[in-house]
Amino acid sequence: MSRVGKHPVALSGAEVTLNGNAITVKGALGALSMVLSDKITVKNEDGQLAVTRNDESRESNALSGTTRAILANMVHGVTKGFEKRLNLVGVGYRAKAENNGLKLELGFSHDVFHVMPEGVVAETPTQTEIVIKGVNKQQVGQVAAEVRAYRPPEPYKGKGVRYTGEVVLLKETKKK
Repeated sequence: MSRVGKHPVALSGAEVTLNGNAITVKGALGALSMVLSDKITVKNEDGQLAVTRNDESRESNALSGTTRAILANMVHGVTKGFEKRLNLVGVGYRAKAENNGLKLELGFSHDVFHVMPEGVVAETPTQTEIVIKGVNKQQVGQVAAEVRAYRPPEPYKGKGVRYTGEVVLLKETKKK
């Protein structure tokens, strides 16, 4: 069996509802739901979620670990939430959270406006810092990747949008 799938998921402040193949996790920050595969079974035992396989196939082994990880992320998301931090590096690069989106000035002839999907919120503590928050880990990461893709860090000066803590290896310029 998958080593990840063997470990139970602790429900720290989250409420779980099992409805056949559907599971819903509710917490202080919101609710998330997903449809489970027929190859695995999830049980709520003593405040913990246990994932078990229905057969010994390789696919069910992989699904048990994946499902357990997704369930752990759902519990973490509805109780504490997820966030990604981005920094803007470059002269004149700015960001501002407006309405339901993010207005970016990234050196183009026009401003870029990125609309946030439902359940994801963008904050700008400073003009060069962006904080993307939400309960769904995949969605938060996807939005952060889309914002970064507007102007990824270039390898000569390092200008662009980068994750906080990301190390950009700078190339040496051409010499005569």
